[in-house]
Amino acid sequence: MTEEDQRELETELARLQQEHRDLDAAIDALHQSPAPDLLRLQRLKKRKLQLRDRIAFIEDQITPDIIA
Repeated sequence: MTEEDQRELETELARLQQEHRDLDAAIDALHQSPAPDLLRLQRLKKRKLQLRDRIAFIEDQITPDIIA
């Protein structure tokens, strides 16, 4: 992996982590509302899970394999 690829992955990782935090805040706010939109809540949670999976994948790509 080149340094440019590494930087691109790190940039994408930071963006995805920020979006994940934003979704977390949106989900919390939706839970606090008197009549939460359950369909929207479900979609936000699904998107959050997709982000978590993508974040884990990128972190695995960035972290070098250590063979013991």
